[in-house]
Amino acid sequence: MPRNATEAELKAAYRKLALKLHPDRNPGNKDAEAKFKEVNEAYQILSDPKKRQLYDAYGEAGVQQGAGGGPGGGFPGGFPPGADVGDLFGDIFESFFGGMPGGPPRQRTRRGNDLRYETSIDLEEAYKGTTVSVEYDRVSACPKCGGSGAKAGTGLKRCGTCHGAGRVQFAQGFFSMTQTCPTCGGAGRVVENPCGSCAGAGRVRQPTKRTVRVPAGIEDGSSLRVQGAGEGGGPNTVPGDLYVQIKVRTHAQFERDGDDLLYQRRISFPEAALGCTLEVPTLAGPKATIKVPPGVQDGTTLRVRERGMPRLQARGNGDLLVRLKVEVPKHLTPRQRELLEEFAKSLHGEETPKPAEGSKEGGIFKKIFGE
Repeated sequence: MPRNATEAELKAAYRKLALKLHPDRNPGNKDAEAKFKEVNEAYQILSDPKKRQLYDAYGEAGVQQGAGGGPGGGFPGGFPPGADVGDLFGDIFESFFGGMPGGPPRQRTRRGNDLRYETSIDLEEAYKGTTVSVEYDRVSACPKCGGSGAKAGTGLKRCGTCHGAGRVQFAQGFFSMTQTCPTCGGAGRVVENPCGSCAGAGRVRQPTKRTVRVPAGIEDGSSLRVQGAGEGGGPNTVPGDLYVQIKVRTHAQFERDGDDLLYQRRISFPEAALGCTLEVPTLAGPKATIKVPPGVQDGTTLRVRERGMPRLQARGNGDLLVRLKVEVPKHLTPRQRELLEEFAKSLHGEETPKPAEGSKEGGIFKKIFGE
């Protein structure tokens, strides 16, 4: 039956199950009696429009929270310690949505822990893309017993707690509920002769080596997910994932700003005043040529299109931004001083007094360089 079943369909399913599981038709059958109570509880929730709305919107979690607002929902005294609340409600709703009573025990698949690993790469590697070798320890299935936990040549025996059903039943107030067996974890079988390598756990910690592909354009702090490379092992367990965090080392020449690269280039005062042509480095290899216009000011940024970082989730590259730093000469020859004073005189139409030795106030330096 689909989860969007109508009220009439739910009522028909309830009547069918109630008639099949009714104690009068199953005298002395405790399992049928327990299922009958579960089906009644399920119908009480699904037939209530408000509770049904919570279930349709949020699933079992919505019903759990709406049942009483706290741990254990609306059950008197809360659920017993160690009870899997998801399992409890899963049993109820499974009667309508996930199968019929009396079938084989349902085995829930568990997921292993995720792992994290950090590694560093150069900016050139982030530009071109690269591969990194990752070495770490992880818990995985024991290679000697294949994850069963049993000694070679022996098998598993039926669990004495749930008698092979994988689930146990308990009473809570007026309700009779079931949960995954805490002894066998829902498998219905337990280890009789433990494996000597893993002591019956079915899992061992061992070194692992992986090669991870780093895409071109990756940013500092990004994480790459390697599915199934986390911890696993054991019955009904799927491995978790490995998350590799990438750190990009600081570069000697370039600074990154998103997909753009920033590069600072020093030029002389004559180059700034007269204009010039410059060659600047790029991460791609070949140098880029830029034209500096006459009269450019200190701190001006020139843009070189498509010479920045590759765009990770789009086509093309960012830009290379060249920031110009106009250098002021610290020492002048007498001739250079004379020429600069003549230059200043031509700008202002007046004689410019020479600054005092070591002074940065007044004179040609203040008029030309603003210092």
